[in-house]
Amino acid sequence: MDWDATSAFTPVGLTLRGQPAHRIIRTLGDAAYVLLKDWPSDDGEEYFTAVKACVDAISGKIAAEQFREAFLRAADEAGIVALTVVQRSQLGRKRLAAIRSI
Repeated sequence: MDWDATSAFTPVGLTLRGQPAHRIIRTLGDAAYVLLKDWPSDDGEEYFTAVKACVDAISGKIAAEQFREAFLRAADEAGIVALTVVQRSQLGRKRLAAIRSI
């Protein structure tokens, strides 16, 4: 089981009701927690599909990115705003630092 699979999982930012209102989902463990504890509705078809896909991804039966697609569909079904989180590469940070020092 790979609860912290991050290499193939593109992070997702969520806007949820309650505290904390904004969450960044980086791992399968993060996603499982949100699905089971913070999800606003647990009766949608896409929700059930996402929960099953999360278990399958943790078990290694499907790729983390396949789960991510199911997760995004479930977020849409629940009316949750979901954004792809773009991370800058280390090279990009070095270039930015070099430009700022000029």
